[in-house]
Parts: sequence; structure tokens; C-alpha cells
Amino acid sequence: MSLHHVVCLLLPPQSTFELACAAEVFGLDRPGLPARYTFEVCAERPGPLPTLAGYDMAVAHGLSALERARTVVVPGWVGRAGAAPPRVVDALRRAHERGAHIVALCSAAFLLAEAGLLEGRRATTHWRMADELAARHPGVRVEPDVLYVDLGDVSTSAGTAAGVDLCLHLIRTDHGAAYADRVARHMVMPPHREGGQAQYATPPLSDRVPDSLAPVLDWAARRLHEPLGVDDLAAVGAVSARTLARRFAEQLGTSPGNWLLRQRVMAARTLLEETDLAVETIAARTGLSSAANLRRRFRALVHTTPAAYRRSFRLHAAGTRADGTHPASRSSPSAPSSLPAARGATAYEVQA
Repeated sequence: MSLHHVVCLLLPPQSTFELACAAEVFGLDRPGLPARYTFEVCAERPGPLPTLAGYDMAVAHGLSALERARTVVVPGWVGRAGAAPPRVVDALRRAHERGAHIVALCSAAFLLAEAGLLEGRRATTHWRMADELAARHPGVRVEPDVLYVDLGDVSTSAGTAAGVDLCLHLIRTDHGAAYADRVARHMVMPPHREGGQAQYATPPLSDRVPDSLAPVLDWAARRLHEPLGVDDLAAVGAVSARTLARRFAEQLGTSPGNWLLRQRVMAARTLLEETDLAVETIAARTGLSSAANLRRRFRALVHTTPAAYRRSFRLHAAGTRADGTHPASRSSPSAPSSLPAARGATAYEVQA
């Protein structure tokens, strides 16, 4: 099985956190998990590269490493106030032209905009820089209130932990929800945050910390097979339905009903990958009531049918598809995918 090669393009002074996000998701061998990726870093000039943390990193590879990449990750661009290095811009354009997926974490969206990869397209960055990105690149449709935007060939994320969310989303696109959830569990991370979830940019109206929804979410996640409604969640949280809706909007950027629906579809994805259960049984186990409803919701959110999804991501012990082949990766132009959402704009771009 061919491994998916990820290359991180570093820019001095490099933010160590954004680099660590990509390295943690794509660059570690995890016990009990089959390898899916290879990982390396490069820079315009190999050698010592300064970081924001006060130490230098030894970078062995130059820009030619991008020619080997199926995915290029740019983990931030601290020097966005200056001119983009011409050789770096050219290398990014060439990688994109030959079919590599270009991924910008946080401020790296500015570099992709300088390269012309975001012109006339949607993108995001850290909420603090969103106005600056829109002003400097008026042709970019900046969305300041989302965690990430995945356009299929180019992806951008908000700041800090949103980079992890985007990287896990890319694994989910490549290898399905079950494999991505196992990686997230190894990282002690929530398995999935929607790309349309809010960045929490609005300051609180008071010093009071909002009551956490975690107990309600955990309770509901264990009971997806039951006919839960907003009133049930409100009762568990000991609040009114109106208060619950406000807390969901503040903390998750969505409504209780939309959150429940997406959790059910996510659970259905995992069952399609890991079991031979009939669609009718999966619909019952995930609270979607009927096969027809599951198919309708699945197509609306995942942009494909349950049957096509199962064919693409059905896993066995070796981690390959049921037919013994490997799922087509999002950045391999020569390997068409049976999943419409895996190659183009994903459902997670849309605000819930």
C-alpha cells in the first residue's frame, strides 16, 4: 500500500505549535494503528531555522521536497507583514498545479493568498487576522467565524487548536471516520469538531465562565439510538430549551438539533466502516429512524450515499478496503474517488 507523503514547509521564525499540530497528526507511528502517512519538513534554505520558541531547528531538505508531497502543510507564516519569498511562492504554485493538496494553518493563509491559490475562493484564518486578510486580499472570501475551510485542493484553518481539527478532518477524508477517531483517541482529543463551528472570538459579556455543555454532550452521545429531542437535552442540563440553544450557539456555533443530527450521521459513518450491519439496522442504532431518513441525511451532510461510503471506507484488520485496495486519497489526481465529498468542497465548510 502506498503511503501518503506529507511535507511541512517551514518559514522563519517558525511557530512551533502549528508545526507540532501537523507533526502530531501525520508524523507519529502509533501502537496498534496501521501507518497511513510519511512525514518530513523542508525550508527554502536547508540548515538551522529559527523558531519563535528561541531555539533553532535543523532542516535537512530544501524546496525540492515539495515535489514529493501529496499534501503540503504550511504551519503558519509569522512574517506575513513582509514580502513572500518568490522561490517559496513558485514552489507552492508548482505543487498545487501538479495536484498536491495545499494546507494552511492559521496565518499561513496569507502565503496561500500571495500565491494566488485563494483568489475568488473561501478561506479562513485566526479571527484576530481575518480583517487584515480581507483588506490585503479583497479577492479572497474570508470567513472569520469558522474553524476550517476545505476546498478539496486547498484548505485553511483558524488559529491554534483549529489546525489539529483540520488535520484530523483530512485524515477522515482520506481514511474514514473510524481511523480518524482512533488517531484522535491516541491524541486524547475530541474525535471531531465541525469546520463551521465558531472560533469563540466574541468576548464574554461578563466575567462569568459559561456553563460547560460537556455533561450534556456526553450524556447524549451515549444515547444516540434513543429518540432524543431538545427538551431532553435541556432537562439533563437543568435549563430551559431557550437557554440550552443559547449555550450551544455560544460554545459550539450550532443548534442542539443540528448537533444531534451530525453526531448521528458520524456514528452511522463509523458503523458503515466497521460492521456489516444493514442500513436499516444502522439507522435504528443511530436514532435516524429509517433507512430512507439515513440515506437522505447522509447525502445532505456527507455528499454521498451510505452504500458508496461503505465501499470506499470499509475497513478490515489490515486497514484496507473490503476489496483489498486502498481508498483513493484526496490529492491523487490519477485515482478517481467514488466519494464526491472526498475530492471537492466538503460538508464541513457550511455553517450549521
